[in-house]
Amino acid sequence: MPKAMLVHQNGGPEAFSFEEIKLNAPGPDQVLLKHHAIGVNFIDTYFRSGLYPWKGEFPIIVGAEGSGEVLEVGENVSQFKAGDRVCYTVPHGGYSEQRLINASQLVKLPEDISHETAASIILKGLTAHYLLFRTFEVLKGHTILIHAAAGGVGTLAGQWASHLGATVIGTVSTEEKAAIAKSNGYHHVINYKTENFVERVKEITHGKGVDVVYDSVGQNTYPESLQCLKRLGMWVCFGQSSGLIKNFDLGHLAQHGSLFATRPTLFNYIATREELDQSAAVLFEAIRTGVIKTTIHQRFKLEEAAHVHQLLENRQTKGATVLIP
Repeated sequence: MPKAMLVHQNGGPEAFSFEEIKLNAPGPDQVLLKHHAIGVNFIDTYFRSGLYPWKGEFPIIVGAEGSGEVLEVGENVSQFKAGDRVCYTVPHGGYSEQRLINASQLVKLPEDISHETAASIILKGLTAHYLLFRTFEVLKGHTILIHAAAGGVGTLAGQWASHLGATVIGTVSTEEKAAIAKSNGYHHVINYKTENFVERVKEITHGKGVDVVYDSVGQNTYPESLQCLKRLGMWVCFGQSSGLIKNFDLGHLAQHGSLFATRPTLFNYIATREELDQSAAVLFEAIRTGVIKTTIHQRFKLEEAAHVHQLLENRQTKGATVLIP
């Protein structure tokens, strides 16, 4: 029987248990998938800890992205067959050797992109895509600020935004991470442990501020992120690695220049088959042409997921991390 990392009740990394699971044959519209590689993301820690409430029954299997091959298809599935290379991003279910998944959530993986690359980039790459092209369309001449510049989304967004012609500013917590950011398209990198990032952004932009702030940190960067924006600028809060923002005040948007604020999530941007396929096609082409590259800094066995979450929550990871079943 295949195994998975199960969470029987919300808690810290120690809540994981590596156990056998029983999988039925795929039902209508489903696919049985064998994982070759599994991505690791901060959203996984939210479901494990309970920060994001779990609506179903326990035990749960976290994991929002993966890549592998189709073993079996259920009724009504015509676009995939056994042996197809596929990848996906969904809210949960990834930390497993095998899984059932709706065919509507899969995309075919081109032969020239490896399973490890796909598992390390499909969620983060699609996130970078919607942030830069749909939430706020980054154009040549824009100046943007991206927090967590050395992280999975940050490294991809830095490369892509630089290719689009923007001036890209990033924040990091160590000099090692600053070097990573600089090698991934960032024109200016601020170590917020040693510098005041608001003051540095004002200095870099000659007091004008940036057009948009992409903020996945949350509590620790609010409301300072707003102080970095131009009049009528946009604050895009797409994560909360430091914790939920508990003191959001609409009045701050007026005080800092009639700003715009949004709290987007990827799955609202790929809710239809057409949206998913179009976004994935743009991402795969960006990978294929070298516009963006992913660097897998950490590889661990699936059963080491608890250790991986400790590293992730202590901000001791760099770039992409994958689990290998």
